[in-house]
Parts: sequence; C-alpha cells; structure tokens
Amino acid sequence: MTAPPVATIPFFSPDLFEEDREALLHIVHAVGTGRDQKFILGERTARLERALAARIGAGDVVACSSGTSALTLVLAAMDVGPGDEVVVPAFGCAPLAATVIDAGARPVFADIDPVRLTVDPAAAEALITPRTRALLAAHMFSVMADMPAFRALADRRGVRLIEDSALAQGGRLRGRPAGRWGDAGLYSFVQVKTFGMPGEGGVVITDDVGLAADVRMLRNHGQDGVHRFVHHRIGHNSRFDEVMAAFQLYRLAGLDDRLARRAEICAYYSRRFAPLAERGLTAPPEGGDGRFPYVYTVLTDDRDALDAHLAAHGVTAHVYYPRPLPAQPAFAPYARPGGSWPNAESAARRTISLPLYPNLTDAQVEYIADTVCAFTDVRRGTR
Repeated sequence: MTAPPVATIPFFSPDLFEEDREALLHIVHAVGTGRDQKFILGERTARLERALAARIGAGDVVACSSGTSALTLVLAAMDVGPGDEVVVPAFGCAPLAATVIDAGARPVFADIDPVRLTVDPAAAEALITPRTRALLAAHMFSVMADMPAFRALADRRGVRLIEDSALAQGGRLRGRPAGRWGDAGLYSFVQVKTFGMPGEGGVVITDDVGLAADVRMLRNHGQDGVHRFVHHRIGHNSRFDEVMAAFQLYRLAGLDDRLARRAEICAYYSRRFAPLAERGLTAPPEGGDGRFPYVYTVLTDDRDALDAHLAAHGVTAHVYYPRPLPAQPAFAPYARPGGSWPNAESAARRTISLPLYPNLTDAQVEYIADTVCAFTDVRRGTR
C-alpha cells in the first residue's frame, strides 16, 4: 500500500472553489455595485438558462432555488395534488417522497433494480392505478435509470414522466443527456454536485412550452414576469441568485474538464476493484452508457467494517440513504401495508461511497484504492 496522506482525505472537498476565489469576489462586487441593482432573476440568470439549454439541446431551462424546489415546481406545474399518486423509488433522497406529499399527493414506493440501484420499470408498472398521475424516475450515484423503458412505459400508460436528474449532469444514455428523457427533468447545483456552486440552486429542464411557462410563473409567487403584483397561480419563492448565475456562467467553460477528471478517477477505481467481486465487494464497471461521475459507490456486506477501516487509515467515506424511504418515520405512513422492497433494503445495508471530486490528486486516489484493496485482503484472510 502506498504511504498514507499527510492529512485525512475528506469525502467532501474543503477547497473545491479555491482556484475561483478571486473570480467569485469580483462577481460579488460587480453584482453588488451594479447600476441596475438586480440581485435575482436578472440577465445573468437568463444567460445561464440559455447556455444550459443550448448545451443539452433542451427547449427550455428554468433556474430556481434548489433541486428540491425544481421538483416541487414540476409537480405543481403538472397539477399533481390531492387524490393523485406518483410512483417513486423506494431508495434515494427524501425529496423524492417529500415533494409529492407536500403537493398533497401520495408517493407509491417501487423497488429498485439490484444492479443499477435505480427504480425498476417493471416494479413501477405493477403499481400504476387509475390514480397514478406521474412516474418519478431518479438517477443514483453514477448510473442513470432505465429511461428508455420509463419513456415507453409513460407513453403506453398515459402518465407524466418526471426525471430526477439532480445529480446526473454530464450523463448521457443512448446519446441523450440526463434530464432530457422526461416531460421534465432537473439539475441541482448544490456544492457537491458535478456542476456545484457555493450556494443552493437548480434548474428545471423541459421541451414543453406550457410547462416551462408555468414553472417560470410558479417560481416567482405566481407572477408572469411582465405584470408585477398580478398573481395568476399560488406560487413559491424559488428565484435564482444573480451572483450564483454569474459564477456558474464563469465556471461552465471548465465543466467538461472537471467531468473528465471525475470520470478518470471512477475508471481507475473500477479497474482496481474489479477483482474484488470474488472477495465480496462489488464496484461499478468501468465506463459504459448511461454513466456519470457524481458519486462512486460500492456494495459490500462488510460496510461498517470497511467504513471503520477507511477511517482508521485517514479516508472519509460516506453512507447515503441507510434506510429505504418506506422505512423512514416521515414516509412510513404513506407506504402500503405489508409492502416489501427487498432490493432497496439490501442497498440501504450495503452501499458505501468513496471520495470523488476533481481536485483529488493521483496519489490520493491511489491511496484510497490501496486502502480498499487492503481491507478485502485482510477480510479474506480471516475467513
């Protein structure tokens, strides 16, 4: 094993924006002292929306205050409400269920595919009823959901398709970017995402002109952007910050390089970990269609022991979603009685994620891989 790093390798980079410090300070000053004194939903926000739409070939991109808010706005724009059901993954982040409940609808939890760890289209189809208003497919870790199957299912059954692509910017499946498969998709810009920023923010992505117009209205208290203080719908305060819009425009030019570095790290991990399958640790394959370099996650029955081993050797890992959503106290009352989600339950017990961000050094990446491999060597020797 290589020599240990001088300091602990954190899971979240503490200096992700260090190289951009001077640019950020300049942007804050420029926006703060600008003649128009426009701090939200100004020309910088509009330019960012246009740039992102052009990048992925979308009909429209609408900036808002967070990825969660983007999901809230989409549900509202689709008029999802009391009496409706939305099929959601049983494994993933809380907003997948919380936003549906906040809309007054009921989340219906579908089990996940045991390999992709994303919602299983067959499991979702079995849960569709006359009350089903939408399917909510979410990408997970570094693998896109089976969006061709979900697109076909939604079209066949006559329901809306929402693509929670919050963490999947940079992913492509069959040549189509993440966020472009559903009636609406979304990205999150929270710090650790692939296009993260030092603040909260997100966008809604859609080719539906009417849906985009409704989302624009809903993000600003139901106003249409032309007539101030005329509220056409009950809306939200989900506006985008001009400082962050300018910062994201500045950083957009380097996004592909950062994505490439993330992908390079993922590929190295996968090459190193491929032989570990026979030792009880399953890693994602190297590359492949529908992959994106957000979080690198492995599966092992010895998760807690691996986590402790990594920590003892100066590597901070992270366990996402240690409970399936139907087992969360907030969402259990909405789960069907006697329901079972074995793949989601298995993933909740077995997933652990390793550090992955573009400013990891080659030496740090090699050390992390060495530490994981050393753990499996030790565990094999004790069995």
